[in-house]
Amino acid sequence: ITAEGGHSTENTPDEWIEWMGATRIASGPDDWRLAVREQFHKGADVIKLGSHFSLAEIRAAVEEAHELGLKVTVDAETFYIRRAVEAGVDTIEHPLPRTDETIQLMAQKGVAADPTLVPYQIIFDEWGGYFGSTSRRFTFSNEANLEMLGKLRRAGIKCGVGTDLILHWYRYLPGPYIRELKNFVAAGWSVPEALVAATKTNAEILDMDDRLGTLAPGKLADVLVVNGRPDENLDELAHVDLVIRDGYTVVEGGKLVIPRHTSAPPPKKAQGAGRG
Repeated sequence: ITAEGGHSTENTPDEWIEWMGATRIASGPDDWRLAVREQFHKGADVIKLGSHFSLAEIRAAVEEAHELGLKVTVDAETFYIRRAVEAGVDTIEHPLPRTDETIQLMAQKGVAADPTLVPYQIIFDEWGGYFGSTSRRFTFSNEANLEMLGKLRRAGIKCGVGTDLILHWYRYLPGPYIRELKNFVAAGWSVPEALVAATKTNAEILDMDDRLGTLAPGKLADVLVVNGRPDENLDELAHVDLVIRDGYTVVEGGKLVIPRHTSAPPPKKAQGAGRG
C-alpha cells in the first residue's frame, strides 16, 4: 500500500500497476485504512506499506492492521522511517537512510529490522548506483549501509536476514544470501549469531517461531544439512547435502529427489451430493 507516486509506482504506467496487482494506491487516512481491510479480505497475513505517507495515513493503516491481527512492515527512507516507527509498525525493510535518533526510537519501541544490504551492493557494484528520483531524495553507499547495520546491532534492535531479490533476481541465488550473512558478520555479528539471525530471529519477526526457526519437537520438519561447518565458514552453506521439507526429503546427496508416487483413495462423496 502506498501513495500516488510512492514506492513501486515510480515510472510505472497506471495500467501496469493495475495489471500487476502488486500495489494498492491510497490517499488519506480513511483510504489507507480501507486498503488494509481489502488486503485482509484477500487473505493477507502481513501488511506491507511503502513511502510516501503522512503520519495520519500510516497511523490509520497500522491501527487497522493490528486490530485485524496483522503485522505491518514498511519500505521507507529518511523521515518516513521515523513516521513509521512513531506509528507503531513492526518491522522496517531495507538499509535506506535513517537518523541515529530514529534508530534509538526503533530500539525503544521494539521495532525490528530486515536490512537487506545485498541488493544495494548489486545495484552499486553492477548497475553503477541509483538514478532518477531516488538519487535526488537522498544519498547512500555500501559503506554507509554497513555502518548503519552496525548501529542497529549496537542499539539492540532485532535484525533478520533477507535479500529482497525479487522477480528475475532469483538467478543471483544462493550466493547473495551467503553474502548477506557475511554483511552481518562485517557489522559485528559472530558467524553463529548470523546463522541464528537467519533462522530463529527471522521466525520471531514473522511471529512463526512456534513452527519455524529452530529444530524442536512439534515444529515443522524443515531441515537443511550441509557438508561442512557453516558455523565457522559461511561459504560452506553452498555445499547442500540434504533438504527435508515438511518431513519429505526433497534433496539428497546434493541432488533433487523425484517424489515417489503414493496411492490415495478418492475423496468421499459429500453427504447428500447427487440427490435431487
